[in-house]
Amino acid sequence: MEQGAEGIRLQKVLANAGVASRRVSEQLIVEGRVRVNGTVVTELGSRIDPEKDLVDVDGTAVQLDTTKRYVMLNKPTGVVSSMKDDRGRPDLRRYTQDWPERLYNVGRLDADTSGLLVLTNDGELAHVLAHPSFGVTKVYIAKVDGRVTAQTIATLTRGIELEDGPIQADKARLLDSSGGSSLVELTLHSGRNRIVRRMMAAVGHPVTELVRRQFGPLHLGTLPVGKVRELTKVERGALLTLSRQGSDQTDTGADPSGEDRENS
Repeated sequence: MEQGAEGIRLQKVLANAGVASRRVSEQLIVEGRVRVNGTVVTELGSRIDPEKDLVDVDGTAVQLDTTKRYVMLNKPTGVVSSMKDDRGRPDLRRYTQDWPERLYNVGRLDADTSGLLVLTNDGELAHVLAHPSFGVTKVYIAKVDGRVTAQTIATLTRGIELEDGPIQADKARLLDSSGGSSLVELTLHSGRNRIVRRMMAAVGHPVTELVRRQFGPLHLGTLPVGKVRELTKVERGALLTLSRQGSDQTDTGADPSGEDRENS
């Protein structure tokens, strides 16, 4: 961090980023609520380089690089998680046409799975959040065949054995069971391929429909299927905070190999 004549005053950087007014930003700095590159800064004369330095307020990352774009898509079924599909299937290009930046997807959802997918041009964030060693939490709603019992829910959280090793849901709950089907909510941090479908099949309840409702701090909310929107300032901050934590984790020895092939 630069304290000399070079760089931009920290309170001006915060104001330009939309954190608060210049006056309120000065108050945040004096109160010790602002960190630059992990170090608390309380001097109002402090200057930083917005292109290099990382800033957070109350532990939440602040986006300083305005060239980075963060978009949420409610992916429909039948669309593959690729910017160009070699087999000519519907891909993600149609959902990125409104932005001049070249966006790409963070992780993947199977073609027959719908729900929350993040599109961005922030390569570092995409790498960290899709990284299996980081284990970002995802929440799915699965419609399955048969009437799921409380015992089955307990089995999912206790853990089951699959062909590629044991797996357990972080959380599982039964939302509805009527007729010949049930709705189950599963929370997982695994990045293993088609894991929700394989788990439910293993307990005797094959998935007929699957949607991802949450990805880390992001919630799908009321975004209609097939629609996109930019993340809010609060959502961007939460996502960048998660990304920076993950980046620190990989820097301190987490296995950088592998890829989130998607857990649906």
